[in-house]
Formats: sequence, structure tokens, C-alpha cells
Amino acid sequence: MKYFDRTILHKILQSLKPNKVIVIEGARRTGKTVLINQLLEKINEPYFLLNGEDFSVQETLQRKSVQYYRNFIGTKKLLIIDEAQNIPDIGLIIKLMIDEIPGLKVILSGSSSFDISNQTGEPLTGRKISFFLYPFSENELNQQENYFQKKDNLRQRMIYGNYPELIHIYENEQKKEYLNEMVNSYLLKDILIHENIKSSSKIINLLRLIAFQIGSQVSIQELGRQLSMSKNTVEKYLDLLSKVFVLHKIEGFSRNLRKEITKTAKWYFYDNGIRNAVIANFNNLEMRNDTGMLWENYMISERIKYLGNNRIISNNYFWRTYDKQEIDWIEEREGQLTGYELKWNTNTVKPPATWQSAYPNAGFKVIHPENYMDWLSELI
Repeated sequence: MKYFDRTILHKILQSLKPNKVIVIEGARRTGKTVLINQLLEKINEPYFLLNGEDFSVQETLQRKSVQYYRNFIGTKKLLIIDEAQNIPDIGLIIKLMIDEIPGLKVILSGSSSFDISNQTGEPLTGRKISFFLYPFSENELNQQENYFQKKDNLRQRMIYGNYPELIHIYENEQKKEYLNEMVNSYLLKDILIHENIKSSSKIINLLRLIAFQIGSQVSIQELGRQLSMSKNTVEKYLDLLSKVFVLHKIEGFSRNLRKEITKTAKWYFYDNGIRNAVIANFNNLEMRNDTGMLWENYMISERIKYLGNNRIISNNYFWRTYDKQEIDWIEEREGQLTGYELKWNTNTVKPPATWQSAYPNAGFKVIHPENYMDWLSELI
């Protein structure tokens, strides 16, 4: 079975300090439990590993007494809780432990940000370092791919995405079944449980509409009209879908040029396979009319992974004017603006005239299948 070193693994090891908490967030099935096991293989000290989904663990930790926790942990200096969001008051519990037990190090994992972030946010302010675990990135997959394999596999990943378990599935029909099960049983589970939503049909229909608008500005009012839902409900569902790491929102960039559009947003899927499962289309690229959408979504998700895995701080936008000049992806980093146009075909593309005029010092690059790995390695 293939195992990959995740990019954040060594960064977590470097950040693991006494009386500090590491929080690992990520969508379900992205490999958090495997990552924890890989961390433990590299940590040479006694540890206590708990599963937050175990009711006995939940009951055991509810007795909020410093002496009780000292007796419970004993001489061990490392506590790991997988799926920690299932434990009520986990933030307050861990705060009590690390404030009162000298030298204790803690690792928590969680599957949805409105659980793990909310529960650990305020209690652990100044005490935690958060990491996000995405599906596999192109850079992580480099560990077991050569140049020629990558070119072929790229086309597959644009269809089926990068969820870790797909690495061990070779039949396309089985990949389809896996992704359909992901959508129906895992990704929306947190929303349905925590928001007490009886049916996922409205959310699935919303995802379908978003899936057909990749790269386009999304009107909340129009989505609501098509779904017979209020604007507030649509906004609520989109927010929830971002918190369970299904969708990612990109807003428009502007420095007050009147022609620029900033009030609308674009939405992208974190994973192409989930997007294609939602619309029930796993056709090869040669049989599709949405290859440009797939490329744009795939590249933006890979860039998000690159920036996040390497802990690079960047403000990210799209840019568009009312006369339809546009750039797919804008990064604002360390005072520098750079625009990126994402093209499946390698035709030469010039920067929009309005962009050059308004931002003469900004960079501009076209990202295509022949140079995308350079972009994901900061070589261009």
C-alpha cells in the first residue's frame, strides 16, 4: 500500500512544543488518522492516543478536575485526540490541561471547522497552532510519480480528484462509487447533524448549480430563485459548505477603479472528483465541454494547497471589469500583485489592457499544463 509523506507533517513536528496545542483540521477522508499515525512513528516519547468518537472517552474527559487529568495522563507528556470535535467542551478541557500540567503537548484533529474551530478558538487563544489537511497535492504525489506518469495522471485527477483512498483504487467504476459515497455519506454529514437538516436534496441541488458555474460570478439571488430558497438560506448553506471544506469562496479584487466588479464572488470545489460526482459526469476530457472549468478549478485548488501547506500568507482574489476584462486568480503578497490566467490550452495570452493601465507594477503569468508544476513550486 502506498503511503505519502504529507507536506505539513514535518511542520507539525517542528511546532509541537510543551504546553502548546496542535489542531489539525480537514474534510472527512483526507487522511487525518493516517497523518497522526505517521507523526507517532516519528515521535520518540510515550503518548496517550484517544478517539473522540468513543463514548467512553467523551464521558471520561467530562470530569473537569486538574488532579483527575493528572492522574489520567500519568507520566505521559503527549496527548493525541482524533476526531476531537465530538467531545463536549474540548477547548475548555484542553486549556485546563495545558495550563496546569507542565510539559504537556497536545494534538487534536477535527473534521469540520464549525466544530473544532469554534470549540477550541476562544479557550485556546495563544495556545494553539492550526494546520489544514487537504486531499493530496500535486507536490505530495511527486514522491511516487515520474514526469510521464504525471502527465497521464493529471488527466485522471482532473476527473476523479485527489482524495487519498483513490490512490489504491484502479478501476474507474470503483472510483465513481467511492466518490458518490463520499458525497452522499460523508461530506454533508456534519451539516445534516449540526443544522438538523432533514434532507440533503436542497444542498445537493445548490452544489450542482455551483458546479456548472465554476469560473463565473455567482449571484446569490439567482441561486435562491432557482432553488426556491431565500437569499439568507442560500448564504447560510454556502457558508456551511465552506466550513466542511467542500467549497472555497473567492471575492473580487479592486483598488476603487470604477469599472471593477467586487460585489459578487466565485465559488470553487476543493476537489474535482467531488464536483464531478455532484453532476454525475466522469467522462474523459475528450468527451467533455467543461475541460476549461475543470482545469481552472483544479489549479485553484492546487494553489490553495500549495499556499496552505507551506504556510504562505496571501490575499487571493479574481479580477473582472464591467466590460468583461478578467483575470482568474490574483495574489497579493508582501506588497506585490500578480495576476494568473489559467488556460488548458497553451496559447499566448496577454494581460488585459485595463489591468496593465491600473496596476502597471503588477505581474501577469499564464498557467497551463506545460508549466503548472513550476507554479506549484514557486519556480515561476
